[in-house]
Amino acid sequence: MTVQHVSRPIRSLRRLACALALAGLVPAGALAQTAMLNVSYDPTRELYRDINAAFAADWKAKTGEDLTVRASHGGSGAQARTVIDGVPADVVTLGIPSDIDAIARLSRKIPADWRTKLPNEGLPYTSTVVFLVRKGNPKAVKDWSDLAKPDVKVITPNPKTSAGGRWNFLAAWGYAYERDGKDAGKADAFVGQIYKNVPVLDTGARGSTVTFAQRGLGDVLPTWENEAFLVLQEFGADKFDIVIPPVSIYAEPPVALVDANVDAKGTRKQAEAYLQFLFSDQAQAIFAKHRYRPIKREAADPKDLALLPEIKLFKIEDLQGDWDTIQKKNFDNGGLFDQLSRAGR
Repeated sequence: MTVQHVSRPIRSLRRLACALALAGLVPAGALAQTAMLNVSYDPTRELYRDINAAFAADWKAKTGEDLTVRASHGGSGAQARTVIDGVPADVVTLGIPSDIDAIARLSRKIPADWRTKLPNEGLPYTSTVVFLVRKGNPKAVKDWSDLAKPDVKVITPNPKTSAGGRWNFLAAWGYAYERDGKDAGKADAFVGQIYKNVPVLDTGARGSTVTFAQRGLGDVLPTWENEAFLVLQEFGADKFDIVIPPVSIYAEPPVALVDANVDAKGTRKQAEAYLQFLFSDQAQAIFAKHRYRPIKREAADPKDLALLPEIKLFKIEDLQGDWDTIQKKNFDNGGLFDQLSRAGR
């Protein structure tokens, strides 16, 4: 998040403006502008640039109030920690439910039942994990099993700090669990084989994208659909291919109001409207435009939906239980990821 420092000349101008307002020379309302902060995860920079502009225009039309919505981006787990530590987010739009659960549990700034406060359990859109490979797919990557081959280098972010990293980890585990007759031991071992093929763990999904697409490391990047399409757009469709695995995970990036912060800042009305806006037809169309899967498909441009093919998806909750259990089993200190790391990454 960028910290803005106000110079002395600017402070002087503000004092002058306030004095003029008090003298009746400048309308006092012209000085007031509400600002909100959306603390989000790594790959949503482009998405929320459009969402925030659309909401600000909609809010202005409905209320006459000028509203600035700023966004902060980084690995989802790291972003959750900043809110716990005091960053004054009005809303959080993070990459995985366990990160909002952590804010609720450790800071009490969000109620424990936050998923009941918005439609669809706080999920305005969903996503899934696909594979980005070099043009021509030289390693013939077609399915999750190919990521465990010893000659395939996999670029994925650190699941300790990145929601994208956790979804990749859980997708690989769930694939193997279903493939191998619901044998958790075999699924654990399969994920371990994949992580032996990971040369570097970036802290966030966007960092892994840069490592793969710009630095040229690795053979395959498991990533969300929106990030795969962004690479084609930014770096050229002549350099990369998107491979759709036959089975992948149902990824849930939730949103929530940071109740304690909006009450302290006096922005509850604006923040609640912002979150409701995410479920509007206008926002749903923007999600699809950015290659996320809207929950209201009828609101999206059919051309955008055509780029998001049907995939057999599984929910990790159906395989491992609730999010508290999932987090503890896999990513808390001493969990499966730590065990695999100690075993020989």
